[in-house]
Amino acid sequence: MSRRTPKLPSWLPVDPYILALIGTVALAAVLPASGAAATVAGGASTGAVALLFFLYGARLSTSEAMDGLRHWRLHVTVLVCTFVVFPLLGLAAKGLVPFVLTPELHNGLLFLCLVPSTIQSSIAFTSIARGNVPAAICAGSFSSVAGIVVTPLLAAGLLGNSGGGFSADSLLKIVLQLLVPFVAGQFLRRWVGGFLTRNKRVLGYVDRGSILLVVYSAFSEGVVRGVWHQVSAARLGALLAVEAVLLAAMLGVTWYGAKRLGFDRGDRIAIQFAGSKKSLASGLPMASVLFGAQASLAVLPLMLFHQMQLMVCAVIARRRARDPLPAPETRPAQHDVGRGGTARAAR
Repeated sequence: MSRRTPKLPSWLPVDPYILALIGTVALAAVLPASGAAATVAGGASTGAVALLFFLYGARLSTSEAMDGLRHWRLHVTVLVCTFVVFPLLGLAAKGLVPFVLTPELHNGLLFLCLVPSTIQSSIAFTSIARGNVPAAICAGSFSSVAGIVVTPLLAAGLLGNSGGGFSADSLLKIVLQLLVPFVAGQFLRRWVGGFLTRNKRVLGYVDRGSILLVVYSAFSEGVVRGVWHQVSAARLGALLAVEAVLLAAMLGVTWYGAKRLGFDRGDRIAIQFAGSKKSLASGLPMASVLFGAQASLAVLPLMLFHQMQLMVCAVIARRRARDPLPAPETRPAQHDVGRGGTARAAR
């Protein structure tokens, strides 16, 4: 088996999926769904969200998640970064309103700070940097599962009515569109797991196509309601600058904070990539449920941050891959194979 450093998929300089998202937004701007078409698009979007979370539940291996529990300190660290440090920084950005950010853009920035971490790209970057890949798998999975409950609760507490109004009806929608499909996926995993594994590539297109549908529906509603007249080029530039500072802060906190906590190099890499990133795949459908008509502006900061984190983390991962490994990690004991990610990365 080859032990070459894995190559990052062609995500740079621009993630092709980001281009697809931009194209979907452009389509919604030119041909927004309205009237009966909006009703159909909204219903299809609701179904797509339920399908996404069913697939998330069906794909998560319960045994794999349980195997990673021995690294509980690492997982707690990632969860604290994702659901405590990030939201605190998002709340601190309130001081930039209205001089740098509009209230609507700040709400979107704060929502970005509440969504869970990524799974796929965190694993890929950790593998490239020769970090603890099994820990990255478990940390991303735990974050995604926790986010189904934690993100709506944090949004309800921190965004309040600006998040679209959290009534009993809103909470029921969250349960029916997010939690119930996820639990159903976990329950049916023993019967559908093999099919999902065999058809992983095809179902990947289903995932991404569903998210594009959610984006089209949300941005169409925003165009029809005229929300885009509220955002200027200067405000978008300011948003990008704020997000660059946010990403730099989290990359520093996760790397140097993990060092202060005594984690080794492999664990620090997993913590940095899992704890500093946010999931577009989870955040977009959640926003459609939580924000309703205001979802188009709410997801804009997340879309921009997603592309920024891919570009920056790709550079960091490749530089980490060139670092000399500490002596204890160059000759791992038999029971420790995989902690540096080499065994898993070679598969």
